Amino acid sequence: MQINFYKYQGTGNDFIIIDNRELKFNRQANSLVAKLCDRRFGIGADGLILLQNKEGFDFEMVYYNSDGNESSMCGNGGRCIVEFARSLGLIKKSTNFHAIDGPHQATLNTSLISLKMQDVPSIETSTNSYFLNTGSPHYVAFVNKVENYNVFEEGKKIRNSERFRAEGVNVNFIEKKYNELFVRTYERGVEAETYSCGTGVTAAALVAAIRSVSTTLAECDIKTLGGQLKVKFTKHPDNSFTDVWLEGPAVFVFKGEISI
Repeated sequence: MQINFYKYQGTGNDFIIIDNRELKFNRQANSLVAKLCDRRFGIGADGLILLQNKEGFDFEMVYYNSDGNESSMCGNGGRCIVEFARSLGLIKKSTNFHAIDGPHQATLNTSLISLKMQDVPSIETSTNSYFLNTGSPHYVAFVNKVENYNVFEEGKKIRNSERFRAEGVNVNFIEKKYNELFVRTYERGVEAETYSCGTGVTAAALVAAIRSVSTTLAECDIKTLGGQLKVKFTKHPDNSFTDVWLEGPAVFVFKGEISI
């Protein structure tokens, strides 16, 4: 069977997107997803996203990591599927769609998409690290000289530690640089560092707010290997967060057809 696919990227975090409103792509095809995401034997991507119909919403987002497993929310992928939905004529300047962690709103302008993330009711803190869920589970640690940090080795250790081995965790190493936060992320499911992670920079921004090193009291500018992002939020006295928005680009790369 031939299928059409579309390649998008959000600050270097790249995705295969398929219009699956007619349900031609088997949602349980985990090994196929892994093959399509392979950078030597497939199309190549950090993940694969299906756009499907969902009653009461503009569309549904179904997200897979590059290992082929259906996974939790992806912030960069969320912005990319919103841009894809606009290209299909399903939406114009705003949308309400459904993902694995529930409803999401997004607003669109010419170059940037703002995606509303889930509220974060609590953040677990320890001496040198933080743990929170921003649609996906994230471990966040401040480090020195993050640009030279061995993200793969250190991230892999934490992701495969006794606490996180079974379910996995995304590991973020962060440092305040000038008036922005530099974030690097080891992603579960990809099992490597990616150029950017949307839920990861969201987690990093909220942790920075707790540490009083965010850009302002209500937003944080983020630098990743793949480009710039911004996180806006409302912080409450108990260190919970509401009105969390992830803002950044979503760029069409190419489209094609492949036999599966």
